[in-house]
Amino acid sequence: MSGEKKQVAQPPSAFKNFVAGGVGGTCLVLTGQPLDTIKVRLQTQNVKPGETPFYTGTLDCAKKTIQKEGFRGLYKGIMTPLVGVTPIYALCFLGFGVGKKLQTKDPNEELTLLQIGNAGLLAGVFTTVIMAPGERIKCLLQLQTGDPKNAKYKGALDCAKQLYKEEGLFRGVYRGTAATLLRDVPASAAYFAGYEMLLRSLTPEGKSRADMSPLRILVAGGSAGILNWIVAIGPDTLKSRFQTAPAGTYTGVRDVFTQMVRTEGISALFKGLTPVMLRAFPANAACFLGYELAMKALNKLLPNW
Repeated sequence: MSGEKKQVAQPPSAFKNFVAGGVGGTCLVLTGQPLDTIKVRLQTQNVKPGETPFYTGTLDCAKKTIQKEGFRGLYKGIMTPLVGVTPIYALCFLGFGVGKKLQTKDPNEELTLLQIGNAGLLAGVFTTVIMAPGERIKCLLQLQTGDPKNAKYKGALDCAKQLYKEEGLFRGVYRGTAATLLRDVPASAAYFAGYEMLLRSLTPEGKSRADMSPLRILVAGGSAGILNWIVAIGPDTLKSRFQTAPAGTYTGVRDVFTQMVRTEGISALFKGLTPVMLRAFPANAACFLGYELAMKALNKLLPNW
């Protein structure tokens, strides 16, 4: 009725967000890792004017990777995001929940999309503690080609140990933290606001979020993933370059940008765009579907938590 306030579902507990976020993140990693490996390899190619790049595009990179390293080569570095995915997504949804709570005056009032975006900004800050070193290790492992026996890093833990020994915690393991924030803070705002906007528009008249079909969740989640990467692709390229370059190559993210644009042009910021966009929809559709289904299951099993 016109004079009644719309009942808004109470936010899930931190425990449920932790578990459901971990499920969603695992779905994202398993679905998107091959194209993520291709993206990183394309982004980190330093091509001088007149030179022919080793990888000429997404399909060429995939073909050469499989020929030289087998299909498993596309899954290099996967253990780092898999191990870190539960705490990353737990922190992400925790930050998102805190951001919404800070802006909530009436628990029965629906937040605006701007407020949802603001909560997403905080979610991006929360994840950086784990995301920055995880991305650094993952990218370095993804760039290793050839015989695994001759590889410098034997795995994620060995990579972390060597980085710490050679360059220390902040200059080594946590190199690229500012670049990760530059990518994740605005991208997370677009991600959550986009998902919420699509979810609201796709919810059938008179129905609630709990009544959403898996197909509608897939569409909303996949579309939010594309929106996320439209915002994130440029900063992500800078981050990948900075995190994988030998120590001393760049003084910071601004220096990466300056050198890249001077030698390769502004279009270099969008290297890896094709695999990013090919990955964005299915990976994030799987993420949000995994999250929503896990949350539904938890609400049935643990209704009072």
